[in-house]
Amino acid sequence: MAICNKEHRYLDEFANLPEDQGGEGRHLCAGCAYEAGVIDGLNRRPKRLDFSELDESQAGAVRHRSPEAAYDAGYSGGISLP
Repeated sequence: MAICNKEHRYLDEFANLPEDQGGEGRHLCAGCAYEAGVIDGLNRRPKRLDFSELDESQAGAVRHRSPEAAYDAGYSGGISLP
């Protein structure tokens, strides 16, 4: 697993996600999870979040934020686009 260095770590929108400091999603990048959700939604794939594909991040607005909630938000945004 790599460390996320993408700028999405500092987007204020992620600060509104619920906190998650335990379980399988601990220390995983909510920004990467969001992007995965958008891609799956745009491509009309069934929802699936594979934690092993996410980078780690403890920086900025994604710190301790739920990757599951981020994925769901991204998926909803992606699926709503034509």
